[in-house]
Amino acid sequence: MLVDRFNRRITNLRISVTDRCNLSCFYCHKEGQFCNTGIEMSPEEISEIAKAFRELGVKKVKITGGEPLLRRDIVEIVEMLPEFDEVSMTTNGILLDKYAFDLKDAGLSRVNISLDSLNPSKYKNLTGGEFKKVISGIETAVQAELTPIKLNMVVMKGINDDEVQEMIEFTSRFNRRGINVILQIIELLKLPNLEDYYFDIGLIENEVAKKAEDFRVRAMHHRRQYYLNGTAVEFVRPMDNTEFCYNCNRIRVTTDGKIKACLLRDDNLIDVKGLRGEELKKKIFEAVGLREPYFSGGD
Repeated sequence: MLVDRFNRRITNLRISVTDRCNLSCFYCHKEGQFCNTGIEMSPEEISEIAKAFRELGVKKVKITGGEPLLRRDIVEIVEMLPEFDEVSMTTNGILLDKYAFDLKDAGLSRVNISLDSLNPSKYKNLTGGEFKKVISGIETAVQAELTPIKLNMVVMKGINDDEVQEMIEFTSRFNRRGINVILQIIELLKLPNLEDYYFDIGLIENEVAKKAEDFRVRAMHHRRQYYLNGTAVEFVRPMDNTEFCYNCNRIRVTTDGKIKACLLRDDNLIDVKGLRGEELKKKIFEAVGLREPYFSGGD
C-alpha cells in the first residue's frame, strides 16, 4: 500500500506514453510535461513500472499522452499491462474509430474523450481537428463497450461556457439503456496566458444541482457527480481547491519515465526509466514521500 505523509492513499496511476499529439488545443496542460523530450518508453518499460505500482496496491491505471493512439504499438502496450481493476485511456478520439475494438480485446476497460464543443467550426478552431472523426470515435467506443465513456469538456469563458446544456443533451442520447457516457465538466487551469479564459464552473454546478434527481461524492478529489434523466454529470474543480488536493489518490509517470507527484509541480521528479524490481519500488516510495497538496490552504 502506498500512503503519503498526508495520509493520502495512492490507488490511481497515470502513465503518459507519448508527448506527441495530432491536435493543437491552446489550453492543453500536457499532463504537466511542458517540454517535449522526444523520449518514449518501450512497452516493456511501461509494463514493468505498471507492475511495480500494481504490486504496491494501485488499483487503476490510465494511459495518457499527448495522444496515446499515435503510438503504433498502443495495443501492445495495453496487452502487456498487468491486471488492474480498471485500465482506461485518455484520447482526443480522432483515431479511436480505428482502434476501439482492438483495444477492448487487449484489455482496455474504458476511455475518456475530449470534446469541448458540438459546433464543428468552433471545434476546428479550438483543436485543428475534424469534428466528425471524434463523433465517429465516440460511437465506435460505445459499440466496442469501452464504457462508461467520459466526455471531457473544458469550459472556457467566451468560448464554450454557453454550450453546457447542449452537451448534456448530446450525452443523454447514449444513455437510453443505462449510463454509457458520462459528461465531465472540467475547470480550466490558470496556466500562463489563459487567465482571461478562466470560468468558474461552480456557477454551472449550482444550476445542474437544482435540476438533479440525485448526486454522489466520489472518493477521488471528492468530485461531485449529479444525475439528470439517466445521465451523469461530473465536475472537476482543481483550482484553489484544498478539498480536491487533500483527496487526491493519483500519481503520474511522464513520457520519459519519471514519477511526477503532482500535475502542477515539476521540481520533484524521480527518474525510474529502465529500473526493475526492488530498486524500482524503492524509487516509487521515494516519490510518494514527496507528495504534498498543491493547494493546502496555507500562506
